Amino acid sequence: MPNEHKIEEVAEIKDRFARASAVMLADYRGLTVKEMQALRTKLREAGAELRVYKNTLAQIAMRELALPDLGELLDGPTAFLFSYGDPVAPAKALVDFTKDHKVLAVKGGFVDSTVTTAEGIVALASLPSREVLIAKLLGTMLNPLVGFTRVLNGPVEAFARTVQAVADQKAAA
Repeated sequence: MPNEHKIEEVAEIKDRFARASAVMLADYRGLTVKEMQALRTKLREAGAELRVYKNTLAQIAMRELALPDLGELLDGPTAFLFSYGDPVAPAKALVDFTKDHKVLAVKGGFVDSTVTTAEGIVALASLPSREVLIAKLLGTMLNPLVGFTRVLNGPVEAFARTVQAVADQKAAA
């Protein structure tokens, strides 16, 4: 029979899973308390949060939400990284942290209810941020307009340069 505390914790986990656009899992064995605090701070700055739950309670919450089964990803101590917005920045923060702290291992997770491996999380971290992608798209959309404007201004500029050259010649003579 589940106790009140576990029921509340499963409800909290379900709430976080329901709100998250991406959930990444990491094995945190070997990290010190200071390193965990540094990781939490870095992830908070990236718009995500790190929580540690019992794997069985997380499995119950995922089952009740009809989320995909993470199976072997939930073996051993697992830290859950919840991203509520753009998942790229938190993935970058996690992967960057693993470069400096080799004991932290990315296990995998899911993005928009699709299970992904550790390699998928690393690939996600290599993507440009949402803002950079939007800027590139806008640049691509504006390129034809800029080119068209230059073509239209060409004859006017040439005429203005010719008039200026004639004026300069008359002033010199």
